[in-house]
Order: sequence, then C-alpha cells, then structure tokens
Amino acid sequence: MFTKIFFFLFGFGLIVIGSSVLIMYLNLLTIGYSFSDYVNFIIRRPEFYYLIVGFIILTLTIILSGGEKYELYL
Repeated sequence: MFTKIFFFLFGFGLIVIGSSVLIMYLNLLTIGYSFSDYVNFIIRRPEFYYLIVGFIILTLTIILSGGEKYELYL
C-alpha cells in the first residue's frame, strides 16, 4: 500500500515539476519566439520528459490499484 502511495506522489511531483517549468518557459513567447519555436524548444528539454514520465506513473498507479480488497484506492 505504501508503495502505491509513494509512486502516486512521485508521479504527481514529476508532473508538477514538468508543468511548472513549461509554464515558466511561456515567457519565450513574449520576447519574440513563435509558437512552433516554443514547442520545438520544449520538446528538447528534460522537464518535458519529467511531465510525460510522471503522467505515465500516475496513470499506472491509479489503474493498477483496483481489485484489492480493503485497501485505500487512490
């Protein structure tokens, strides 16, 4: 049970890190970058991969937690 909670919080933390950095990089649009340049820059950043990996971990934790009896469902 604690491993599920750990992976849930770990995935959530990765999503928070990835999405907050991507929002901060939105300032590139104000200095003249086009949206395609922004997307091209974001895809090459490791924070984008944190967002994807966190989303996968969070989704797997929620999907695979079903079926056990008398446990906390996240």
